[in-house]
Amino acid sequence: MNWRKSTYSSGGDGDTCVEIAALPARIAIRDSKAPARALLSVPASSFVVFIESIKRHPR
Repeated sequence: MNWRKSTYSSGGDGDTCVEIAALPARIAIRDSKAPARALLSVPASSFVVFIESIKRHPR
């Protein structure tokens, strides 16, 4: 899998973020501080809705 991390990652080594990887029809998500642990995968369409919601309601 080709994991990507946000350019907004912060912290000493830039490892305080989640990483995502595109799978066929799904998006895999993992903790960048513990990449060998479990990952979460969600339907790509749900992930798009999630990201759009974050963009509409930033903190």
